[in-house]
This record gives sequence, C-alpha cells and structure tokens, in this order.
Amino acid sequence: MKIIVCVKQVPSSNEVRLDPVRKTIIRDSSEAVINPFDVTAAEAAVQIREKLGGTVTALSMGIPASERLLRDEIARGADNAVLLTDRAFAGADTLATSYTLSKAIEDLGGADLILCGKMATDGDTAQIGPELASWLNLPCVTDVSALLEVTEKQIICRRNTDAGAETVNVSLPAVLTIVKNLTTPRLPSIEGIRRSLKADLKILDAKGLGADPARIGLDGSPTQVIRTFPQQEKGEAVPFEKSEAASEVKKLWEEL
Repeated sequence: MKIIVCVKQVPSSNEVRLDPVRKTIIRDSSEAVINPFDVTAAEAAVQIREKLGGTVTALSMGIPASERLLRDEIARGADNAVLLTDRAFAGADTLATSYTLSKAIEDLGGADLILCGKMATDGDTAQIGPELASWLNLPCVTDVSALLEVTEKQIICRRNTDAGAETVNVSLPAVLTIVKNLTTPRLPSIEGIRRSLKADLKILDAKGLGADPARIGLDGSPTQVIRTFPQQEKGEAVPFEKSEAASEVKKLWEEL
C-alpha cells in the first residue's frame, strides 16, 4: 500500500510570532516541531504499512530548514520524505497549501491512502484534509478516532461528530484526518536515526510541481487576515462559602 502522510511544522511553544505586514505566522524551523496531530497520523501510517506492506512518504511544505523535521519522521518509521520549498509558497492559507500538496501528490503518482492530522495547533482550522481531498477528487473522512479494519481496498473507521461517534466504511483511495490520541507515536530508533541521516529527501519547488502561480502562496490565498491579537483573560476568581456556592453560581449564570 502506498501511503502519504502530510506533516506541518508548528511553533514549539504557545507563543506565535506574526508578520506585521502580511499578518501570517513567522516560521522558524529552529523553534519548530512537527504538528502533534500529524505525528499521530504518521504513526498510524507506519502501523498500516507494517501490517499490509508498502511505503510511507512524509510530505511537507515549508522552509528549507524543515528538512530536519522530515528526517525525524524517517527516523520514526517513514520510508522517505518530500519537502516542498519555494519563496513562492510563502504566505499560503489553507486553500493554497492544500492545492500545493495536491500537486505534489500528483507528482508522486498518487496514493492509496493519504493521512493528515485533524488540525494544526497553530491554526486550528481543520481544513487541509477536506480541501486536499477536494483537489484530488477523493472521499474524505475527518476526525478519525479509531481504525477498526484496514485492507488494501477499504478502511472501516470510527469518527467523532457533533452528535457523538459513527462508524464509516470508506473505499480507497481516500483521505483521512486523524485525532491526536488515536495511537501513541513511537520514539526514533537508533537504526531509524542512522537511516534518516543517510536518506535522500526529494525537494520540489513551484516550477518542479508545475503549480499555477495564481493558486500558490499569498497570491493564491483568498483568506484576508484583517487583525490578529492574543487572547485576553477576563474576570477573576470569586470565592464562595460551601453552603452558598450552588445558589451563587446559579445567580452568576443567570447574569451571563
């Protein structure tokens, strides 16, 4: 089975630095980690390959220094990795990013299964997976919390919904987005680290992808960020005596 897992770099802390002009996130690979949701998706991909055979390719769009993070995915079990890097990709929103990833997947000859994390911890949009499936004209199952049965032709999985959970049977090829606690990511092995240091990463730019310049980077991003600001904490704790707590909480609730 040919599996592609899409991974993204995110800030290693809760502090997100923003470009004051473009209003986009400043990404510095020295301060970045792989999005935790994507790490889980990558582990799920490796476990499927271990069961059914095939290959796992880690795919990412980022600055050249992102190579370090992709090598870490190889050390954790991926067979190879592809980095999409070009100044023309800078400032991309989810639509431009998903388009760029779709062009890379087409360049790789497609896949039997494409896995993404449910969302990224810096953007929280949860849009990449569904948009990627749309570009590739593939079925998509989001918010997958369990893989119940996986074969070369179909996957039976459990997904979260607003109403609870449901079991879905999806034919392959397909795109799945994975929740963070679906499985526990393995640590890099010594053998994996050695292999990752020797691995040849495939690096593609906009020209190499044959991407439409009007659909990539800032020019291809219809999202307009007008203003950004940190969340402000409001209010303060109010102590209550045990005997009056219930009535006071009820009163506060009614005032909201």
